[in-house]
Amino acid sequence: MATKTAIKTEMVGQTFGPFIRDYTFRDLEIFALGCGAGLDGKDGLEYLNERDPHNPQLKVLPMYGAMLIVDSDVTRTIDYGYTYEGSLHWGYDIRFHKPITKMADRLSTTVTLAGLYDRGEGRGLLAQHIGETRGSDGELLFTNESWDCLIYDGGWGGPEAPKDVVDMPDRAPDTTVVERIPENQSLIYRLSGDWHPMHIDWDAAEDGPKRPIAHAISYAGVVMRHAISSYFPGEPERITRFKTRITSPVLPGATLRTELWQVADGELRFRLVDDNIDSTGSKPHLNWGIIEFDTTGLNNTQTTTR
Repeated sequence: MATKTAIKTEMVGQTFGPFIRDYTFRDLEIFALGCGAGLDGKDGLEYLNERDPHNPQLKVLPMYGAMLIVDSDVTRTIDYGYTYEGSLHWGYDIRFHKPITKMADRLSTTVTLAGLYDRGEGRGLLAQHIGETRGSDGELLFTNESWDCLIYDGGWGGPEAPKDVVDMPDRAPDTTVVERIPENQSLIYRLSGDWHPMHIDWDAAEDGPKRPIAHAISYAGVVMRHAISSYFPGEPERITRFKTRITSPVLPGATLRTELWQVADGELRFRLVDDNIDSTGSKPHLNWGIIEFDTTGLNNTQTTTR
């Protein structure tokens, strides 16, 4: 572990960037593969089959927008004195203002360090970032409130983090979907720009599981795929919000269960758990999740379990 340094609280309120990312349809496909699309060679092909590489036509998995704020260039640039080896994604709340429809474009993301909060010695620091991503035409595509937990950097005397309460239904889920996370999913996902060694280097982990762990946005992308296919199949552009807390790591090879509750028209709650959670009582991997989606013209979808 690196030597602990002073937390630069004077950086709070500063905006960084723009961080520029050029993409083509290949980048969109690689990202979808990193979120488990096409696992069986068939499911999720709308994100993978461009049909004509000279005139590609894809559906874009909206989770792509969440990745832009945790790109390694972003996290390395906004260095307020934290210990990189102990940085973990804590949660995020992304609003989708417009869907990505272009098969190639230049995206520009600015990120404001909105807050630094102290959880106490041994519990870490929470960092709040607000990111805005625009297309080359200047239109706002995504706004993302993203939180990191820096597990080695607590106890510096900062303010407590604000409370964030999400009501979850006290009943069985309306929809469940089970999926196994393949051992190489992290190796694919990291090609989208999150190069943290904890996802590939077997010698990098100092605490917790002594092996690489999956990227949180990767398995959140799995949940998003399940919600789309269950409630508005083939229309990912309907998603307007995705919020979650990342509550425990996922090990590649795990079999996970997405649990979805419809709580209102155009609004879901979700969590992601091990498929054997009833017998093990293990902690959810994603919890207190909210998905909002546009219901304009949407047929009444019957919830199912599969």
